[in-house]
Amino acid sequence: MDIPRSTIKNPSKVEEAQPVWSACLDLIKESVNSQSFKTWFEPIKPLNLSGGRLTLEVPSQFFYDWLEEHYYGLINNIITRMLGNDARLEYSVQTEEPSVELDYEHGLVDIRSKERGALPPQPDTFRIGGLSQTNRHRNHVEDKGFVSFLNPRYTFDNFIKGDSNQLARAAASAVANNPGGTSFNPLVIYGGTGLGKTHLIQAIGNFALSNGKAKRIIYISSEKFTVEFVDAIQNDRIRDFSNFYRSMDILIVDDIQFFSGKEKTQDNFFHTFNELHQIGNQIILSSDRSPKELKGLDDRLLSRFQWGLTSDIQPPDLETRIAILRKKSEDDGIDLPQDVIECIATNVTSNIRELEGCLISLLAKASLEGREINVDLARDVLKVVVGDIRTPITIEEIQRVVCDYFNIPDDLIRAKTRRQEVVNARQIAMYIAKELTNSSLKTIGLHFGGRDHSTVIHAYQSVEDQMKLDQKYQANVLQIRRKLDLLGRS
Repeated sequence: MDIPRSTIKNPSKVEEAQPVWSACLDLIKESVNSQSFKTWFEPIKPLNLSGGRLTLEVPSQFFYDWLEEHYYGLINNIITRMLGNDARLEYSVQTEEPSVELDYEHGLVDIRSKERGALPPQPDTFRIGGLSQTNRHRNHVEDKGFVSFLNPRYTFDNFIKGDSNQLARAAASAVANNPGGTSFNPLVIYGGTGLGKTHLIQAIGNFALSNGKAKRIIYISSEKFTVEFVDAIQNDRIRDFSNFYRSMDILIVDDIQFFSGKEKTQDNFFHTFNELHQIGNQIILSSDRSPKELKGLDDRLLSRFQWGLTSDIQPPDLETRIAILRKKSEDDGIDLPQDVIECIATNVTSNIRELEGCLISLLAKASLEGREINVDLARDVLKVVVGDIRTPITIEEIQRVVCDYFNIPDDLIRAKTRRQEVVNARQIAMYIAKELTNSSLKTIGLHFGGRDHSTVIHAYQSVEDQMKLDQKYQANVLQIRRKLDLLGRS
C-alpha cells in the first residue's frame, strides 16, 4: 500500500480531527498496556477529518507497518464505532529533512539543540577498573589512558535487525548519531536474557566514539558501578567517583535491575543522572524488564528512567534467527547448508545466545567426530539443547498440503484468480502460515503471488471469523493443521 507523504497542515482541519482522535485514544488506552500506548499511539497526530475519512500522521513507514500488523483490528473497530460503518482511515507518513543518515529511523527522532554546560575544568583523578581515569572538561583532548570498556565487536553492522528489535535498533541509531540531542534521553532498552541488549547499547557507544559524536563514553554494569561506589566510600573518594561519572558525554549502564535494594548507590546514581540530563549529556540504560516493573528501586529514580524512550527487545522471529545464523557462519568462514540453518532456527527460539551456542556445538561436534555438517548432525546437537525436535514447516509445504486437502492445483493458490474455492484455500493457507511459520506478513504475501501484507491481515481475520461461525469450516482448518503438525515432527 502506498502511503502519502505529509503535507502542510490545515489548522481548521486538525481542530476538527483532534476531538475525534482523542476519543479514539481513550478507547484504545483501555485495550493496550501503557508502554504500548506511549510508544505506538501517543506519537500519532490527527491531520484531517472529512466526512467519514480520518487522516492520521505517523512518524515513519516502519511505524505504519507496525500499526497495520499489530493493531489493525483494534484501530479499525474503534474508528468504525466513532464514525460509523462508512468510516475510512488514512495514514500520512511524516517527512523531514534528514540531518543524519538514519533510513526510516530519522522519522522517529525529535532533533533539538541543547547547549551543553561546562564541567569543572580542574582535573580530578579516580581509579576505576584498575586504570587511572581523569575528569576534565568535555571539550579538552581525550585523556591518555581513558578506557571506555566498550567491546569493539559490538557494532551496528553485526547487529541483525528484525521485527523483534526494530524500534530499539532505530532509537539506538538515532541516539548514536546525535547523543543528547534527541528526545530519547534516557534511552532504556529492556528484554530477556541473551536477546542483544548489551550488544545494542555498546554499539551506540562504539559508533559515537568512532564517528566523533562524543569523546568521553563509558560502559559499565550496575554491579560494577556498585562495587566502585562501595570502594569509593571505603577510601573516602566519593567526590572523585561522582565527578568522574558526571563528566561523561555518554553514560551506558547495563542491567539496572541490580540497583534494587542498594539505597546509597541509587541515591548517588540519581544525582549523577540529574547532572548529566541537565547539561544534555546522553544516558543509556538496559534492564531485564520494563522500568515500571522493577522492584526495590526509588520511585524518583524510576520516574526518571521513564523520561525518554523505553523500548523492548523481543525474542527473534524465525527470519531473524535465520539471518543471525547465516551472518555468524559467514563471519566464521563456515559454509552452512540452508536446511541446517533452518533446522536450528526453527528449534531454538528463546534467545540469540542459545542460538549461537548451538552453532558452536554443531561445529565442535563435526570437527571432533569428523562428521559432515547436515540436518542429521544438527538434530543430534539440538536433542541435547531442546529435546523435542521439529523440522521447519515452510510456506510452500503449507500451500501443498492445503491444495491437496481441497483438491486444487498448487499454482492456483498463487494466481490472481478469484474463484471462490481458490480464494477460500488461499485464505486458509495464509492463516496457517501466519500461525505456524513466524514469517512476517510481507513475506507471507510474497509467497502468494506478491500480495500486499494487508491482504494477509484480511485473510487471517476472515478465517478467524468464519471458524467462529461455521463448525465444519473450523474442522477443515484444524484437520489441515494436524497434517502439518505431523510433518513437522522428526
